[in-house]
Amino acid sequence: MLLQPLWTVLVEHSSLLSSPLFPVLFSLCVYLSFCLPFLLLDLLAPRWALVRRYKLQPQSSVSWSSAWSCLALTLYNHAVFIFPLTLLHWFLRPVQLPAQAPPLLQLLAQVLVCLLLFDFQSFTWHLLHHRVPWLYRNFHKVHHTFTAPSALATEYSGAWETLSLGFFAASNSILLGVHPLTELSFFILNIWLSVEDHCGYDLPWATHRLVPFGLYGGARHHDLHHLKSSYNYAPYFTHWDRLFGTLYTHED
Repeated sequence: MLLQPLWTVLVEHSSLLSSPLFPVLFSLCVYLSFCLPFLLLDLLAPRWALVRRYKLQPQSSVSWSSAWSCLALTLYNHAVFIFPLTLLHWFLRPVQLPAQAPPLLQLLAQVLVCLLLFDFQSFTWHLLHHRVPWLYRNFHKVHHTFTAPSALATEYSGAWETLSLGFFAASNSILLGVHPLTELSFFILNIWLSVEDHCGYDLPWATHRLVPFGLYGGARHHDLHHLKSSYNYAPYFTHWDRLFGTLYTHED
């Protein structure tokens, strides 16, 4: 089994994986690690035309005060809301680590299913919070503070939005009964795609350039949502926006 050596190493650190602190620290460390390369690009963009040419909104720049505000809200949400719920989950549903790793093809298939489910849930949640003014004003408006998003703005949202999307991600893994390694893989991929969506750059190796036939929207798709908030509600794929007539591209 291709994944068994990796899983054996992880199981050797089972006390860490089973700790109620692990999900919070894991989420923060992965998130900030994915943000760092884009923060470096934000630092270089005003001085380097080669970087600036890939910015989706070249006239915009990231102020470090806004970056700190984003980081502070992310840390606050994790400490005040996510950690207590993680602690409760740890108490009610202790982590059980199987000895065997999942087959690679099974892991990949289940990660894709989790991603498609999350994409549908997020699209529905997002559409509802834009179409119902009360929901938008009280819950989702915070995330739209920035019309030119940046990597750290990915998690710039109120407690309700943070917990809702976190619940979708966590419940899908439980619903499908996936292996813990599959769950970790999905969380890592989901965090990366979320950060890439908000990064503000259309890079040559961006995910939407790797997925054919326009099936995946990516950073350009979500950047247009922050500019024109009546379109592009799905976080990753484009099929739900096509179906509901809410897809917008530069060619429209």
